[in-house]
Amino acid sequence: MNVGVIGGSGFIGSHLVDKLVEHGHEVTVLDIMKPHRDDVRHIFIDIVDLSKTVIALTGYYDAVYILAAVADVKDVYNNPVEAGQVNIMSVANVLEAARRNQIGRVILASTVWVYEMAVEENVDENTPLLSSGTKHVYTATKVAAELYCHSYQKLYGQKFTILRYGIPYGPRARGGAVIPIFVRRALSNQPIVIQGDGLQYRKFIYVEDLAEGNVAALKEAAVNQTYNLEGTETVSIKEIAETVKRLIGNVAIEYKDARPGDYGGKIVSAEKAKKELGWEPQVGFEEGVKRYIDWYKKSLPKARPRTR
Repeated sequence: MNVGVIGGSGFIGSHLVDKLVEHGHEVTVLDIMKPHRDDVRHIFIDIVDLSKTVIALTGYYDAVYILAAVADVKDVYNNPVEAGQVNIMSVANVLEAARRNQIGRVILASTVWVYEMAVEENVDENTPLLSSGTKHVYTATKVAAELYCHSYQKLYGQKFTILRYGIPYGPRARGGAVIPIFVRRALSNQPIVIQGDGLQYRKFIYVEDLAEGNVAALKEAAVNQTYNLEGTETVSIKEIAETVKRLIGNVAIEYKDARPGDYGGKIVSAEKAKKELGWEPQVGFEEGVKRYIDWYKKSLPKARPRTR
């Protein structure tokens, strides 16, 4: 397939590009930054601007992924309007560009955070989401983007797939995510700081597993469908800190006030992706953290030898 990856130079996007190339797809990275590899085409794109987005996406694509977003909830909290422009209106721009350029399908990166809007504790893709349950602007932007996908399909026939990501981790992760922060502090002999009681839980997903799930979503079965790409192990923030402490060595763990609107966690089923796409995670949590620590240590700048 001829595939475009908007945000293909970022954390998840770069791993997706790797997997797409491995699976034999022709890949174009559409990003403001250069790709991490030289064997893919690169087009600069500004998805906040509709006209520029339409021009950048000119040409034949079987599918285009939208991974570019304001993904750090702290950034969204501090810049809610700008986050809406990127996470909502930019998705609308891509959908419109796809409609005008007759792109086969748009694949949207969403999030399991949308399930904070569910009453049930155990949730899947059919679980009703109540607008009154929205606690964070980040969640609101992601749900709005999903609604744009559904609306464009019903009004214009634009095909889509929505992928609700679990919390990704692994090599190339952005420094502001919880695992990189904990690892960085532990390796610097600083205490690991937990906001709240540490009982908030997630099913973290190793980034290469997540990338494989994205590739699997190119299957015809995924057209106009929504899938949870979620990990299998329920891990609390406290357990993350203890895992990092166990792998790196003795480090203090401290507790501070919880941040506003934090996502407490739900039991999210990924059974639909397993049944329809043949996808399920392969890397266990502790093994994934170990791989991240190994990568992070190798990525650190080497100390220069002293000269007299």
